[in-house]
Amino acid sequence: MPSVEAEPLLQVNDLAVHFPIKQGLLLDRTVGYVYAVDGVSLEVRRGETYGLVGESGCGKSTLGKAIVRLVRPTAGSVVFDGADVAPLKGEALRTRRRRFQMVFQDPLSSLDPRQSVEAMLTEGMRAHGLPDGSARLRELVAAVGLPPSALRRYPHEFSGGQRQRIGIARALSVEPDLIVADEPVSALDVSVQAQVLNLLGTLQDELRLTYLVIAHDLAVVRHVSDRIGVMYLGGLVEEAPSQALYDDPQHPYTRALLSAVPVPDPELEDRRERILLTGDLPSPAAPPQGCRFHTRCPWRQPQRCDDERPQLRVIEGAPAGHRVACHFAEGIRDGVIKPHSVEPVVVGELSAHGTVPDLPGSVTEILGR
Repeated sequence: MPSVEAEPLLQVNDLAVHFPIKQGLLLDRTVGYVYAVDGVSLEVRRGETYGLVGESGCGKSTLGKAIVRLVRPTAGSVVFDGADVAPLKGEALRTRRRRFQMVFQDPLSSLDPRQSVEAMLTEGMRAHGLPDGSARLRELVAAVGLPPSALRRYPHEFSGGQRQRIGIARALSVEPDLIVADEPVSALDVSVQAQVLNLLGTLQDELRLTYLVIAHDLAVVRHVSDRIGVMYLGGLVEEAPSQALYDDPQHPYTRALLSAVPVPDPELEDRRERILLTGDLPSPAAPPQGCRFHTRCPWRQPQRCDDERPQLRVIEGAPAGHRVACHFAEGIRDGVIKPHSVEPVVVGELSAHGTVPDLPGSVTEILGR
């Protein structure tokens, strides 16, 4: 794990991605926005693995795509190795993009079925003026655990785990410094997941790579990450070193997420606290005022939670690097503020422009699938 003083490779400052909601046949009118990412700030140090977790619809994949500029940010900055890449476009963006690449969730849909593995690997190398000789290609496939004969084959001829290895080789082909891995093992069998995760760790050590790993599987994130950020409804609610987050979560949402993870100890499983959240995830097109989590939080306090959005801050008594976006984190931790029942709230409430569609699914429903 890199030291706390390690140089930051990536700095995301108040990043926002808002997708317009269009209406009308002849005239496309913007009647609202989906606030997929709304004010996220984080830092990834050179050589570390930063894990990003959260339930479906929280905006973590959109954040990853905005960082590598597959989605254009609405506001904020993405400072990569000292240069802001958020406003770049055209040739300036193309040349800069060689240094940050993405591994996608579904390896089958992210690979061109009409191209052989060799064609996919050489395409990016030629675009960036890198040597693409046969020795380099054999070196790439060997690095991800595939035989040289794989270069002549097509994506449909491989298994899911092998296709993901091809996706990793394609990302490595342009010699990047940062790889954003969006759910890299969620579509794979458990045994294959372990192989791919071990491969990512080996490549990081050999090539001195930096990872941003996006996942909903808390066990996977704990295994690979040095630090972890927890997202909820477009914002970052907690950030901490991996072990500190799992040992002592401070935000109510993080507590609920971790309490839903089974423990392989029957006695401990019976004794430990379970936090069952009620209500549905609010729509990102009409996020609640104040704290985004207050509509489902068992520790909600009406004085500030309903109208003041908390900022990520280091709370008293927390280890270095542990930040929480909660007004009353100290009181909850010390037992001064007791949990209470949460009244159901209406999701998809009316806005000034009409009805906003729901995004169904609570934390417990999603983790229980």
